[in-house]
Amino acid sequence: MEYQLILQNVSKHISLQENERNYFFSILELKEVKRKDLLLREQQICRYIYFVNRGALRAYYVDKSGRESTIMFGLADWWITDMHCFINELPATLYVEALEDSEIVQLNKENFQKLLVDLPVFERFFRIIFQNAYIREQLRMIENLSLTAEERYVNFLKKYPQVQLHVTQKQIASYLGISPEFLSTIRNNLAKTKIS
Repeated sequence: MEYQLILQNVSKHISLQENERNYFFSILELKEVKRKDLLLREQQICRYIYFVNRGALRAYYVDKSGRESTIMFGLADWWITDMHCFINELPATLYVEALEDSEIVQLNKENFQKLLVDLPVFERFFRIIFQNAYIREQLRMIENLSLTAEERYVNFLKKYPQVQLHVTQKQIASYLGISPEFLSTIRNNLAKTKIS
């Protein structure tokens, strides 16, 4: 069933009756995307929140010099969007790109708002999702301020071991705020430590 994974995701936080599940499914859109497809571009109005059924997505920011900074990854069973722009219906500041051929479930802003009104139980679900995202970003900011790049990399691998199977080292480096060359040095040092 195409919506089985999203139903499992929702069921972690709320219980739905059959009619509520059917309503929820009726407003979702299943979409196949190819590797390198852009679901969102900078300055485009952000109209969707995405759930990854299969594959991998990445949200990133491009600065004035053209340097990319990865803000978040989205793997199977994860939600992803440019949240500030989605909630406030503003032009996007981020790009959202498929890192590999993927299947996503998208929920547009109008249906998102309608869902919260028609099924208030989803207020609870998305509150939990947004709280968890806020906590994750706060902890990431504290790590950026208090840990070395090597410690941040080790923590990243512990928290998200599956991510490295879907993304490049360059993308991990941009998520950690370091150069790919520095990440390569860190990886070599860690490998030497394991050997000795």
